[in-house]
Amino acid sequence: MLGLSLIEILAKIGQIIPSAPRPIKRVSIGKRLVFTVLVAIAYIILASTKLYGIQTAGRGALSPVISIILAMQSGTFAQLGIGPIVTAGLILQILVGAKILNIDLNDPEGRQKFTLASKGLGIILAIIEATGFVVSGVYWYTPQVVSAWIKIAVTLQLIWGGILIIMLDEAVQKGWGMGSGISLFILIGVAWRFFSELLTPYSVESGGEIYGLIPYIIVMAKNGALDFWHVFITRLARGYPTIVGLITSIILIIILSYLNAARINIPIVISRYGGIKTKVPLQLLYVTNIPVLLTGILISDIILFLNLLQNRIGVEVANKIRSYLTPPTVYHFIYSPWTSITYVIIFLVLCILFGLLWVEITGLNPEAQAENLINAGLDIPGMRRNPKILASYLTRYIYPLTVFSSIVVAVISLVGDVFGSYGTGTGILLAVGILFNYYQMLLYERTIEMYPMLKRLVGG
Repeated sequence: MLGLSLIEILAKIGQIIPSAPRPIKRVSIGKRLVFTVLVAIAYIILASTKLYGIQTAGRGALSPVISIILAMQSGTFAQLGIGPIVTAGLILQILVGAKILNIDLNDPEGRQKFTLASKGLGIILAIIEATGFVVSGVYWYTPQVVSAWIKIAVTLQLIWGGILIIMLDEAVQKGWGMGSGISLFILIGVAWRFFSELLTPYSVESGGEIYGLIPYIIVMAKNGALDFWHVFITRLARGYPTIVGLITSIILIIILSYLNAARINIPIVISRYGGIKTKVPLQLLYVTNIPVLLTGILISDIILFLNLLQNRIGVEVANKIRSYLTPPTVYHFIYSPWTSITYVIIFLVLCILFGLLWVEITGLNPEAQAENLINAGLDIPGMRRNPKILASYLTRYIYPLTVFSSIVVAVISLVGDVFGSYGTGTGILLAVGILFNYYQMLLYERTIEMYPMLKRLVGG
């Protein structure tokens, strides 16, 4: 009863802000692409519009990983990014998976209530985070002399920006656009950072060298002062893009493109069609990029709240904790190896745990997959149509595949961060996965348009 009442309360809060209606019929692929582009433009405008009443975008800039994973842009209407909505969804998914909240996600009414509850909790978290940013005083050099009215105005702007992002994401997910707003905003953030590291023609520090790799090489070559080793790797010590980072980025993109398309086939028999033998493909990256995304969200939230609380717990303590939660580079491994190794261990363990948790709460576990096979009239050769027997057989594939894929995506993300890949290792991992999903969606939509009779099978 407690769980249901909590869900209902959050769902009521979620109904406070306007909600886009679902389209009456399937929207054409052209219109969905146009809508997706318009949503992307709307987000870019939010991420480019400075908050009124602030003096600085924030003392102590957010790390690139936090900015990318949570689609945050400091000092703008997109300051909160997707943090409130993804954190809300993560919290409720874990509570439902642990049976603390009793709600059936397979029931359409239950799923609708869950979606509204996620929206409601997202609004609450947006208010809490916006208040935290303002109370921490990160936007002013001397926050004590700033009037209460200015602080209230900044808080309201942050909340409004967070709510707009929630609304945009919801509209895309309801069928007006392609994919989800969350994926789209992350992709924009990765692309934004990738091209800024490649092309930014100015320094990010006063009196420092040019940040973007290509402009730096051009200017240094003109002046006859180009140091190849510095361009190749030592710029990484300052957090600047290098040739090694660019090469690493290209290699990771190629590897991830292959892994996203790779499959492991399980032999099955279709009993309803006379025992036709075929295979069910399981994606090699069974949990895709979800473990890294959830791990990144958790670590980003911890660091975010640590930044807001550092005046309370002390800057030295906050910096110490933050060092164990910051992705290391080659230079971190050389000069602070134990801190770097600790981060790697924490990251790997969290990715494996989140991978296993995700399989359980999203119906990708052996038991759920066995039920799906039976309901679809499929059999595994030489095995009886018994859910427990089929589940025990699928366990040989699914759990090792889950752990393997969680480790693979974690290692790829870590390698990218260590060698300074553009857009961060985590960002490249997420971006390639998102682009692959968009590619699959476009193929599916094109197939539906070419063969209209298939609409009846998919409920179009």
